[in-house]
Amino acid sequence: MYDSNRPHPLLAQVPLTVSPFINLPTSVTLPYTYKSVTSTLPPSVTVDALNPDSKARYVVSSSGEHAAHPDDILAACQSLEQHLKKTRDDSKAALKAWEDSIQQRELAEKRRVAPGWLDRDEKILQPSRTATSPDVKGESLLDSSSGDQGSSMPSMLPRNEGDELDRAFGGLGVK
Repeated sequence: MYDSNRPHPLLAQVPLTVSPFINLPTSVTLPYTYKSVTSTLPPSVTVDALNPDSKARYVVSSSGEHAAHPDDILAACQSLEQHLKKTRDDSKAALKAWEDSIQQRELAEKRRVAPGWLDRDEKILQPSRTATSPDVKGESLLDSSSGDQGSSMPSMLPRNEGDELDRAFGGLGVK
């Protein structure tokens, strides 16, 4: 029920007085060189007038020579990160291949020195018995407690170098 155009009835009863200590503002006198501001805004400096669909390149380098959009900078950083990951993975693969080739060469050298040794699962060498004497029944020479161990050990015969050469290279038939 209150009308906004009319003052409140209680406030209308209070008289207004003007204080001699308050100066009301006066109108400003404009200089003769004053030019009025246009009512339209100028075109944006961040949008390229030749290509208005492109992204605004408002991140400018300190030298002022280069400008880019933040999305372009992020895309460049991500492509650099992918390139670094690919380079790291390639270098790890090359290093692994190099270490594997070294291991294969060492294994081939060990197989050349001891053929068949690395191809079996059992790695403990056990001597095979050629012939057992009747007095030693399944006992090892080291396990026997007899004092006469020297008689059961094979005697060392002096070697003849000529016989060994004939055995290695075959006889020449000269005797």
